[in-house]
Amino acid sequence: MSKAVRIFWILLFTGLLAFIGFIALIASGAFGQLPSLHELENPSLVLASEVYAADGTSMGKYYTAKGNRLDVQYKDISPNVIHALVSTEDERFYEHSGVDGKAVLRAILKFGRDGGGSTITQQLALNMFNGERSHHRLGRIIQKLKEWIIAIELERNFTKEEIITLYLNDVSFSDNVYGIRGAARTFFHKEPDSLSVDEAAVLVGMVNNPSFFNPRTNIKAATERRNVVLNRMVTNHWLSDPEALELKAKPIDISHYRKADENNGIAPYFRDQLRSDLRKWCKEHTNPETGKPYSLYTDGLKIYTTIDPKMQQYADSSVARQMPILQKELDAQKNIRDGAVWADHKNILEAAMRSTERWQNEEDEGLSEAAIRNTFNTPVKMRVFAWNAAREKDTVMTPLDSIKYHRQMLQAGFMVMDPFTGAIKAWVGGIDFRTYKFDHVNINTKRQVGSSIKPFLYGLAIEDFGFRPMDTCPAIQQYFPEYNAYVPAKGGSHWSPGPYPMAFGLGWSINEVAAYLMKSMGPKGPQRFAEFLKQIGIPTSVQPYPSLALGACELSLFEMLDGYTMFPTGGFNVQPFYIARIEDKHGNVLANFSSTPKEVLNQHTAYTMVRMMQGPVDFGTAKGLRERLGLAEMGGKTGTTNDNSDCWFIGYTPQLLAGGWVGCDDRFIRLESRSADGGHVTRPIWETFFAKALADKTLGLRRDLRFAKPDSLTPNSSMDYSKFPNVDPGAEGVDQGNGSADAYGGADTTKKQKPANPY
Repeated sequence: MSKAVRIFWILLFTGLLAFIGFIALIASGAFGQLPSLHELENPSLVLASEVYAADGTSMGKYYTAKGNRLDVQYKDISPNVIHALVSTEDERFYEHSGVDGKAVLRAILKFGRDGGGSTITQQLALNMFNGERSHHRLGRIIQKLKEWIIAIELERNFTKEEIITLYLNDVSFSDNVYGIRGAARTFFHKEPDSLSVDEAAVLVGMVNNPSFFNPRTNIKAATERRNVVLNRMVTNHWLSDPEALELKAKPIDISHYRKADENNGIAPYFRDQLRSDLRKWCKEHTNPETGKPYSLYTDGLKIYTTIDPKMQQYADSSVARQMPILQKELDAQKNIRDGAVWADHKNILEAAMRSTERWQNEEDEGLSEAAIRNTFNTPVKMRVFAWNAAREKDTVMTPLDSIKYHRQMLQAGFMVMDPFTGAIKAWVGGIDFRTYKFDHVNINTKRQVGSSIKPFLYGLAIEDFGFRPMDTCPAIQQYFPEYNAYVPAKGGSHWSPGPYPMAFGLGWSINEVAAYLMKSMGPKGPQRFAEFLKQIGIPTSVQPYPSLALGACELSLFEMLDGYTMFPTGGFNVQPFYIARIEDKHGNVLANFSSTPKEVLNQHTAYTMVRMMQGPVDFGTAKGLRERLGLAEMGGKTGTTNDNSDCWFIGYTPQLLAGGWVGCDDRFIRLESRSADGGHVTRPIWETFFAKALADKTLGLRRDLRFAKPDSLTPNSSMDYSKFPNVDPGAEGVDQGNGSADAYGGADTTKKQKPANPY
């Protein structure tokens, strides 16, 4: 043997031994830990957590980009997909054991011009365990060898059907869609088992380069790639030439394209709030499979909520019915049309401009402040929110005008719950989640509550201070020497001094009567009322000022409904909740949730308040509501703050409690008409919702039910409605603001007409 041959064999065997040693080092974890046998047998693919309504309807998911997957079994994948994938990505898939020697040799000899030689199993190994391709040559080599090792182990532990199913459930398609089911639904609005040959070819074609072969953004490249896939199916005898020719002549049809995102699905405002709560829960609980806190985005949790899809639909449509009417009225106001509403609030516009992405981008590009301001005053084409079917419209306006336009939109919050269990049934946090993310229902969004607080004050007056519905109260301004304050702040009420029955004062929301009740509680009355609010389940601490009697405090809609539960339940506070249970990806229950009733009012007091609160909806500030809905009994209360900045209505039946708020996020933007109060602005949302819900027999709501009357309650002769003052039957109920006696005209007390009997 010549010296040259000997050197050749020495080098060959040395290189082979070095390669084997290198493989051994990789396998031992010297270059990063490889997955264990347990991990290979139980591949932990990223799974989105899914949210379900009370009836099991899917409401949406929480996911990372890769986590937006919907797993599917092999039997539910069209053979067209399987044949297209194997023909294009790994034609010897059923012959090799994870690594295709022929493909590897071809890749080496042709420097990858005809493909990289990776099998479907290797690609699965990369997706599942290695992540993104390394950008360094040595790193690529180590990564490739890791893939070989993992691929061989996968082949030893899984069948070919299982491997191809895992791959199709995990692979990336265009538009950050992962998994064949998500891709089929997104691009063709189909399940994977219904995909045609050409549709399968389009999806498989994306796998090679998802962003480039996206039919939504690059139809030419996607069509050419689809045709390549069809040609390879012909080569592998899954299609005939005539069939392929016919399919290649077809245009790609993605007219049914729809990508799921956080703006779609049921109750998006609710789901956004739910996300925040679930993330906190996950941090506090450990996943036994990983030994780490649960991940909302990757652990495949199943969250079952209390939301009723039908009630949610009716709540959404009720808000959508009323708000365009109100917006039209606001847009017609002179101060809105001429822009005068912004004259004293330019600082808000300045802050809004500087916080926009446009300003920040132009600042990063080095534009001067003057140049940036100029762009904000230059008309451009844009898409803005609109009250139409699409909730948007194309227009031309300056960026500054678009800021004004969007901030001048009236917002709303509406929530429905079962007051006896605490289960929240519907949650509408705003007018359009895609454009306006700020939620007007959740506990952290607080607005002045106005007269909607008065039932709490009346309940305390009855419970602690012995007042009765027909006790007479003067309608005059009250002075509180301990605070050097007058309530209401302005004198000159549109009501005569009275006196009026207490129940009448609640029905017509007379501020002076509420002030009298607070004054009658003594010097510590404001402090006692503030304590009472805490006692009935409202967590926000309020300042104990006399004006608290008129709702001069800020609370959330969530808290207000929490407090109102004590009326229909006979004195029990039942805190609202919206998660029924949480399950892991295997269906094991991890947590159950409910609310425990807490008695906060005497049963007699609660029932008396229920009867008194029928006054506003029979003859007072929301008069005629009960009659229009045909309800045997109900209770409700309007609320309006100074200058109509906040308009409320909260009401309940013997089965359901709901409340709404309407206003602009900037409180200086408001409706200015005399009738812009809770009874006219927000009550229609409540009324429309209940009309729809009562008409839906599947919900089981009844018009003939009455509130439970305490057995020991004896007739009270003092509840004599005939003693109520005569009121003009044509006068609509007008709720006063919380700081002045002359917020809106109110009723004409000169006409002689007896109101309806609330008792």
